[in-house]
Amino acid sequence: MSTKKDKSGPCPCGQPSFEKCCGRFITGGEVPATAELLMRSRYSAFALRDEAYLRATWFPDTLPEEELTSETDVKWIGLDIKKHQHASGSDEATVEFVARFKVGGKAHRLHEISNFVRQPDDSGQARWYYVDGRFPED
Repeated sequence: MSTKKDKSGPCPCGQPSFEKCCGRFITGGEVPATAELLMRSRYSAFALRDEAYLRATWFPDTLPEEELTSETDVKWIGLDIKKHQHASGSDEATVEFVARFKVGGKAHRLHEISNFVRQPDDSGQARWYYVDGRFPED
C-alpha cells in the first residue's frame, strides 16, 4: 500500500518540491545518481508507505521478508543527512543520517550509518541499492 503524494507540494525529505526531488525516483522516471539521493528517496518512500519502491531499492541479499511499511502509526517528520562518503570510482558508499518520526504523538529519532552498493540491475543499468546499516554510538 502506498500513500498518494501531491506532486506540487514539498518533498517528505525536506526539499521544496517532491516532483523535482524524490518524486522523480519513486515514480520510476529517473534513477538516483548517488547513494545520498537514494537515501533521501527511501526516506520519502517510508513516509509515503511505498513498499514497492523500498523493496526495489534494497540489495536482494539483505532484503527482509517481512513487510517494511506495516507500522501504520509511524509519522515521519524530518530527515537530516549528516555525511555522505563515496570515493571516486568506488561502487560502495555510506550515508549517515538522522530521521525523525512520531509514534502515538511521541517523538523519536533514528540515527543510522547506511551502507550502499552500486551494481547493474536486471536491464544492465548501474544503480544504487541499500545494503544495511548500523547505529552509531551517540
